[in-house]
Amino acid sequence: MDKYRLKLAETAAEREQIHALNYATFVEEIPQHAPNPSRRLIDRFDAENEYVIAVDGAGAVVGMLALRARRPFSLDQKLRGLDDYLPPHRSLCEVRLLAVRPEYRHRCMFRDLVAHAARRCIEAGRDLAVISGTTRQLALYSHIGFEAFGPLVGSGEARYQPMYLALETFLARIGDVLDLASPAANPRPLARYLPGPVTPAEHVRAALGSAPVSHRTADFAAQVGRIRRRLCKLTGARDAAVLVGSGTLANDVIAGNIAGLGRGGVVLSNGEFGERLIDHARRAGLQFEALRRPWGAMFDAGEVSAALRKARAGWLWAAHCETSTGVLNDFGALRGVAKGAGAELLLDCISSVGTVDVDLAGVRLASCVSGKGLGGYPGLSMVLVNSDPPCRSDALPRYLDLGLWLEHDSVPFTHSSNLVAALDAALSAADWRDRIRRTARDSAWLRQELRTRGLPVLASEDIASPGVTTVELPRTAPAAEVALSLEQGGFEVAWRSTYLRERNWIQIALMGEYDPLALRELPPALAHVVRACASVRSQAA
Repeated sequence: MDKYRLKLAETAAEREQIHALNYATFVEEIPQHAPNPSRRLIDRFDAENEYVIAVDGAGAVVGMLALRARRPFSLDQKLRGLDDYLPPHRSLCEVRLLAVRPEYRHRCMFRDLVAHAARRCIEAGRDLAVISGTTRQLALYSHIGFEAFGPLVGSGEARYQPMYLALETFLARIGDVLDLASPAANPRPLARYLPGPVTPAEHVRAALGSAPVSHRTADFAAQVGRIRRRLCKLTGARDAAVLVGSGTLANDVIAGNIAGLGRGGVVLSNGEFGERLIDHARRAGLQFEALRRPWGAMFDAGEVSAALRKARAGWLWAAHCETSTGVLNDFGALRGVAKGAGAELLLDCISSVGTVDVDLAGVRLASCVSGKGLGGYPGLSMVLVNSDPPCRSDALPRYLDLGLWLEHDSVPFTHSSNLVAALDAALSAADWRDRIRRTARDSAWLRQELRTRGLPVLASEDIASPGVTTVELPRTAPAAEVALSLEQGGFEVAWRSTYLRERNWIQIALMGEYDPLALRELPPALAHVVRACASVRSQAA
């Protein structure tokens, strides 16, 4: 067999040979297109394609494939909801028109074409490639490293299997064979999957490091105003107070505002943060009834309605996302029940704003923070207001007086210009709709992968929050031991909270700038560590 070399198509002559090979493969061999007298097949995306070709010693094109990163892909038109089938990834490309002259058809040629293309894709920032693999060559595609997903597409003799290839993983696997320096071979930084503090984006880190400025300057006031407007746009709130403190402060402020309603209420708890709302209400001297459900369970709208009637409640307070369990309480049901009872609805949205779609219509007050789904640094909290602006109350400590914060445009006291600059950067750069969709897809994939490997996820699929996945570990695998082993392998997950340690749970959170490539590696790594822990204890017994 003559040797060949790989290159990008550059000349008109090479393009003509590509059209001829395309015709021979996808008209004469695989009857996907109708014959034509010119015996040339010019791809409909030819102007957008980048062709990787193999040429022999005489310069003849003996193999090729096309790369394309512009959506919609050809596979988008064949398979509805393409992204929902795919594992977590940063950026996607499509490999098409993989064709090789019959005398060169061996695994090395296919592998070398794909490897050259993979390098090009990675250089352009792509990490996952999709392909419509002909059913005639599925064994070959699988041998190279492509993984099948979704149903077959096409018709007649031109049937194709959608497949994807994790590019860096592929290059790392074959790097020694081809003497390639794969980016995946370089040690990556610790991949953090915490529900806070999260990993901020680079531009957010840069904003935090800017020189501090006085909170009395016009520029600082404008920056705070911009944050408040963006929060209102993101959540549908009328106004927002930006406080210097954690989410606990925001919920204390809400409790102080509830006291001004002069009526009793109901607080819901199905986890640690529901219990904390009960404690907020108790410390604020509120008159209320607590309605509890087991951790990991959902509230029944009927029982909440009955509790409101029994208490003659004027308000209902609940956590939207119960961070301790990963349960996303039914926002719509709570809103409907509160409205039916004539009660004000108040929500802890600390782990939901920026992670899921939040529409605060019908909610009097809600809390959120800078250092979770919004991707900033911890240290700022917000009270989102969707009612008439609260009046100042001299009965409250100054720091808990929501009316005072709003009257002074969220700057009644010394503020942190660095934290505000970082949050402003986080809110300004994110495409929230795409980010929320991506998080939902990646989270659904993660939970399925965990369950497939025998790792129980606490929240059932219909009530699971995309932002937080709580994994119930067997007693043979202590949470601290598992988490520290994962950390040695490059993954940081949550386990240190008392309520997690007591229940032998760990949590994987998708907030901030999490690494989707490392996420693909996390379920098998976790399963391996759990098995190893169980094996050690079995041998010791």
